[in-house]
Amino acid sequence: MTGIAFLTLEVDDVDSARTFYDNAFGLGLGLGDRLRLRASSGPTTGFRGFVLSLVVAEPAVVDSFVEPALAAGATVLKAARKSFWGYGSVLRAPDGTIWKVASSAKKNTGAPVRTIDDLVLLIGAGDVAVTKAFYTEKGLTVTRSFGRKYVEFAGDPGGVKLALYGRKAAAKDAGVAPEGTGSHRLVVGGDAGTFADPDGFEWEQA
Repeated sequence: MTGIAFLTLEVDDVDSARTFYDNAFGLGLGLGDRLRLRASSGPTTGFRGFVLSLVVAEPAVVDSFVEPALAAGATVLKAARKSFWGYGSVLRAPDGTIWKVASSAKKNTGAPVRTIDDLVLLIGAGDVAVTKAFYTEKGLTVTRSFGRKYVEFAGDPGGVKLALYGRKAAAKDAGVAPEGTGSHRLVVGGDAGTFADPDGFEWEQA
């Protein structure tokens, strides 16, 4: 299956970023195989056009990631709370990456804490239909699609799932303004080849 094997975050200080992610999300908890860090000073301002999501089992598991992340230096964009879709929080890491930690469950049943079910790259696309067509032509398989609003693609086990949302909708969901310029500060590693998508996200061969 064509998909994403790992994501590389481009950061100003690799050592500081690694310390943050070790403490906040635990690179040794399965995230380390899917998240890499690379030094970069590429200029970037505002919304970078993507959100990384940790999908977990229930509210207590959300809190088990959010609280260490805040202690390690993350800032709150949306505080942890229940909503009609479940329970979650949105944070900004010290390197500027926006992270959403969420569960579709609203009640705790004793699931193991600090356990990640899925890592999802949500791209805020300029035109969801155009970007969807681009990725299907690259060999990715659509699993859910709601017209020009939202699309999900299948991912390899242990890899990274890809989803598309409109840019303004993605920014609103993250609690930030949609404007932004410069580098995404993200490189996608997969088996679809080396290219840039319609929104400027760069892929490299895994």
